[in-house]
Amino acid sequence: MKIAKFDVSDDAPIEDGRPATAAPAGPVPRHVAIIMDGNGRWATSHGLPRFEGHRRGVEAVRRTIAAAIELGIEALTVFSFSSENWTRPEGEVDELMGLLKLFIRRDLHDLHTRNVRVRILGEGHPRDGEIQAMLREAESLTGGNTGLTLAVAFNYGSQNEIARAARTLAREVAAGRLSPEDITPARLAGALDTVGLPPLDLVIRTSGEQRLSNFLLWQAAYAELVFLPVLWPDFDRGWFEQALAEFASRERRFGGLDAAGRT
Repeated sequence: MKIAKFDVSDDAPIEDGRPATAAPAGPVPRHVAIIMDGNGRWATSHGLPRFEGHRRGVEAVRRTIAAAIELGIEALTVFSFSSENWTRPEGEVDELMGLLKLFIRRDLHDLHTRNVRVRILGEGHPRDGEIQAMLREAESLTGGNTGLTLAVAFNYGSQNEIARAARTLAREVAAGRLSPEDITPARLAGALDTVGLPPLDLVIRTSGEQRLSNFLLWQAAYAELVFLPVLWPDFDRGWFEQALAEFASRERRFGGLDAAGRT
């Protein structure tokens, strides 16, 4: 398998805890997922309303997409809205939905021009038909593109995703089209929202929190996890490259032994 590389000087200066230029040369993950955490805390720390934190977070998404394209990453999955986020204040949810609509209206053409393919993960919006139509349009317009796959996890929860996949297979068994003995990890994976995406290599979470928060639990079984102290609106290419450098420094064993025979 061909693995993309990126290069940098080993003595790159450090600023604010991160390298100012790219990280040491090494393998670039095919599939990166990001838990974009810290918008509200960023706004509070700057004396601004939470909406401004979310708006600045969208700018960070744009920077990250551009960096992923330049670095040769095949798939980028972003956790835009979880199935648990509906419990937030109604006004904040409405603001988030407005930002999503604005992002699609402003950025979809540019993404298409840059050969980005958009995938939507999750259960969609339960009530807003306009958002549903816009998400379908994004997938339809870019479906034939061959560059970066941008997977947007919207109204997504990993436990729900696994339960939906199990129900799909259960219906196949009930209809006599599938034997229970044929339900393997690979078959269940084929019923998940991420079917067709490369295996997940790296999960990045910003804000310093160290948990997956019901995000890609199945897919992250052998992924590397990198937790960064930066709040999401301040995430930039330097932070991205720091996470990639950490990924490149690790020896992935997938449950086996390392080169020295150690577990």
